[in-house]
Amino acid sequence: MTDDKAARAALAQQKHTDHFMRKRHVMGIGVGIGLKGGEPTGNICLVVLVDEKVPLDALDPVDWLPDEVDEVEVDVQEIGRVVAQ
Repeated sequence: MTDDKAARAALAQQKHTDHFMRKRHVMGIGVGIGLKGGEPTGNICLVVLVDEKVPLDALDPVDWLPDEVDEVEVDVQEIGRVVAQ
């Protein structure tokens, strides 16, 4: 990770977490490496963790996530439902 990209992603996380956490299916947000087809891309991203990926046409537009914020790629990663045991 380059320091500049990681710092920019961390700022984007701070700025957008509250807004993103209000969206349906969002479970968490962090800074990490993006995935494509389950494989790491090497790109530093704002990683949005969701319980399930849902097609856009099945979501209310207020729950859509952008592809990028503040020049930082947004990568949506499905983690399933999180439950305490």
